[in-house]
Amino acid sequence: MCGRFALTATPEEIEAMFAVLDVVAFPPRYNIAPTQPVLMVLAGERQEPGANRPDRRSLLVRWGFIPAWAKDTKTFPLLINARAETAVEKAAFRNAMRHRRALLPASGFYEWRRNGKDKSQPYWVRPKHGGVVAFAALMETYAEPGGSEIDTGAILTTAANGEIAHIHDRMPVVIQPEDFSRWLDCRTQEPREVIDLMRPAQADFFEAIPVSDLVNKVANIGSDLQRRVEPAVAAPREPAKKAPAADQLTLF
Repeated sequence: MCGRFALTATPEEIEAMFAVLDVVAFPPRYNIAPTQPVLMVLAGERQEPGANRPDRRSLLVRWGFIPAWAKDTKTFPLLINARAETAVEKAAFRNAMRHRRALLPASGFYEWRRNGKDKSQPYWVRPKHGGVVAFAALMETYAEPGGSEIDTGAILTTAANGEIAHIHDRMPVVIQPEDFSRWLDCRTQEPREVIDLMRPAQADFFEAIPVSDLVNKVANIGSDLQRRVEPAVAAPREPAKKAPAADQLTLF
């Protein structure tokens, strides 16, 4: 699951990485929560031959996906994540997987490790080498009964890699820059043709930093949320190795 993330890069850095223009100016955001506006990058209109404008566009959407067929948004569940393994099949996400795949720029995300009923330990999970990362996302424009429209979105998640699995069993799908075009190309790339991109990030891609529980409150939005602390919940110990049986010993 991905329930909080941050985006502290400048609009210029995002424009350069994602090859888009006119990214909305915004301050660094250290604690982005569900239902808040988030930035997404989608494929743009088909360009005329010889055009030199980017073929991608940026868009602010509500973090909380609403499928077009939803009747009552007040009772509809808040869909902030979509499981990569089943998004192609699920009625809520099937059309978006085919027609509206997106990229969500982020500086990293927060995850909580729970130890039974004890207090949870939050972690700030960021790329080891810094910079911006692109999460795979889906976008849907929902037409409200009154006639107004709202752009909504969800982050795709997959099984956690070895670096994150001790904290949580899920993590956002990361799309690498060399795969941006293929992921965003909903005209020629069917969902089945981009399934290979929806895999866990390499084991050494992220680092997980224990942080304070200030991040638990949406009202806390300062950079101190990402300051390393001594973890309150101790990391699980590896099970002790049993001594080999006599017939398993190798003598030299």
